[in-house]
Amino acid sequence: MSTEIDGLDYGPLACLIGKWEGDRGMDISPDNEENDGIERTPYFETIHFEAIGDVTNANEQTLAIVRYHQEVYRKSNDEQFHDQIGYWTWDSNTGVVTHSVNIPRAVAIVAGGKASQNGNKTTFEVAADLDKEDYTVSQSDFMFDKAKTTAFTMTLEVDGDSMSYRESTMLEIYGNRKFDHRDKSQLKRV
Repeated sequence: MSTEIDGLDYGPLACLIGKWEGDRGMDISPDNEENDGIERTPYFETIHFEAIGDVTNANEQTLAIVRYHQEVYRKSNDEQFHDQIGYWTWDSNTGVVTHSVNIPRAVAIVAGGKASQNGNKTTFEVAADLDKEDYTVSQSDFMFDKAKTTAFTMTLEVDGDSMSYRESTMLEIYGNRKFDHRDKSQLKRV
């Protein structure tokens, strides 16, 4: 597969470009009242990845950029319960991949890592931690006090027109209860 789009080398990000849909998602989130403190939500989703060019930082670093928008809906009632936007970037000189996550709960994450290739499969592995100066979490004072995100990890795999991901968002919620909020899903390019 060519990694060049409109004359720009997108490296491992090229396999993301397009519209993806899936109906095999599972969200494991904290619940303060029911189900032993755990809510399990089957979901379907759409993710749009768009190649938008490159950017140069401090005249030294050039990043290829892919913008994305993810919309997630409960299978039980077809209502949207998550909306996320952000960017995936790739530095061809260092091989570093960055995943910028923005959700409308006043939380933003910048996770960094690498992409690897095994045959046709590309695997992205990124992480962020609140205690780090780089690849960290930013959140509003309310979220910091009530539902603090302390760490984030994601593994995303693309094999042709199939995608899967697993992510973990470590929270301190409901009186500083530690909780591993997990999502996993499988999608197809449409």
